[in-house]
Amino acid sequence: MKKDIRQIVITGGPCGGKSTAVGWIQNNLAKEGWRVLVVPETATEFITGGVAPWTCGSNLDYQKCQMTLQLEKERLFRKAALSMPDDKILIVCDRGALDNKVYMNDVEFAAVLSEVGQNEVELLDRYDAVYHLVTAAKGAVEFYTTANNGARIETPEQAAAMDDKFIDAWTGHPHLRIIDNRGGFDEKLQHLIHEITAFCGCPSMIDNRRKYLIGYPDPENLMGMRRARRLEITKTYLRSNDDESIWLRKSGSGGHYTYMEVIRRWPVSAKRIEIERRLTEEEYRRLLLEADYSLNEVTKTRYCFAYNNNYFQIDFYPFWKSQAIAIVEQIGDTDRKIEFPDGIDVIRDVTDDPEYKNKKIAGLF
Repeated sequence: MKKDIRQIVITGGPCGGKSTAVGWIQNNLAKEGWRVLVVPETATEFITGGVAPWTCGSNLDYQKCQMTLQLEKERLFRKAALSMPDDKILIVCDRGALDNKVYMNDVEFAAVLSEVGQNEVELLDRYDAVYHLVTAAKGAVEFYTTANNGARIETPEQAAAMDDKFIDAWTGHPHLRIIDNRGGFDEKLQHLIHEITAFCGCPSMIDNRRKYLIGYPDPENLMGMRRARRLEITKTYLRSNDDESIWLRKSGSGGHYTYMEVIRRWPVSAKRIEIERRLTEEEYRRLLLEADYSLNEVTKTRYCFAYNNNYFQIDFYPFWKSQAIAIVEQIGDTDRKIEFPDGIDVIRDVTDDPEYKNKKIAGLF
């Protein structure tokens, strides 16, 4: 049996509950048969050990050291995971490489990328999923504290502003989930565990993804959203059984791409199971030989942005000139009305409309 190793990030603004969340993940995923490995937060290790932006020669000197250590720790954890006898291993990163971007300007970030020989798309592609826990300073300020982390120095106002910047840093990741403070803290962590277990292929009774048919929006307005990202996506369906759907996804921009295999099944006991696996370019090209030629390859342009603690993905298909699709990842209360930003004209909810399933669209042209 092939070893299944997944690497996820737990991120968020200061005092979002990351430390407690890691314990919940370890306990709950162990029950599902996963060995959980935790990569500790690098900044906390450095700062409590005396290495900080204010003790190094410059912030850039510090950030180069932090990014190098972050990536090396992740490499060693993965190397260790490969040596373990377990079939299913989940590597949980208490913050990931792109969290570091929040503490740098664009010039510093470019210098750090050059130092470690990476680009931004490659850093996104290191992680299979990203879970952002919104700071208590947004919606639960009475619980915000600096007492439980010696490296935390932010005021609630600073923490709230940083929370937005962390979301900005990860916008564009295909599996970003934002978990806010509606409900109590236990409910927040329950939502997190549900999202992670569903991602790891455990049957889910709840599908948080909503799909809307919208009027054709102005792409320039979308790119005007805070830290919006534009991606080019190619989706290729593979030959599969009647009770499942398998496709490959190539996504990226500027000549840098990530590759994914997605398997979706519909068991009787759950709404759906979706399993994602990152691929190398070589694996992707090899799997293309198994394409289902009865269906067309689908290309689309996707704009990603966060708004009001929801993650929006707006898809433009080249054969539509008057409409587009908005996909919203809604965590928690799925009956809560979704607030759309100005400039998006919602025609109707098509989440359960078979005419707007991607596989249906793949057979239309």
